[in-house]
Order: sequence, then structure tokens, then C-alpha cells
Amino acid sequence: MSGTTMVFLIVLVSVGFGVFNDLYSKYLQAKKLSGLNKQESDQLKTEITQLKDRVAVLEKIVTDEGYQVDKKIKRL
Repeated sequence: MSGTTMVFLIVLVSVGFGVFNDLYSKYLQAKKLSGLNKQESDQLKTEITQLKDRVAVLEKIVTDEGYQVDKKIKRL
């Protein structure tokens, strides 16, 4: 094996390990963020469910006939 070939292989292996190390660190970072996003996503889903329930109650109040009559009386 000539010296040039050996230098080429050493550089190739070094660059390959550098790229692998960079990709692996980015993979670990993305995995960490996805775990945080799952927890945040669950919290947001819970909050959305609560808000939907509140809106449903408000819709019942507004569409209630007694509320409409009270509103008409106040307009007079």
C-alpha cells in the first residue's frame, strides 16, 4: 500500500467518523426534543378538551330560550 493511499484512507476514515459523530449528536438532540414535545402535546390536548367543554356550556347558555327572552327585555 502506497503512502498516498494510506493518507487518503486515514483522511476518509477521520471525515467519516466526524460526519457520523455529528449526525448522531443531532439524532440525540432531536430525540430529546421529541420527548419534550410529547409532554407538551399531551398538555395542550387536555387544555383543548377543557376549552371545548367550556364552549359547549356557553353555547347552551346563549341558545337557551330564557337567555334570549332576557336579552330582548334588556333591549326594550
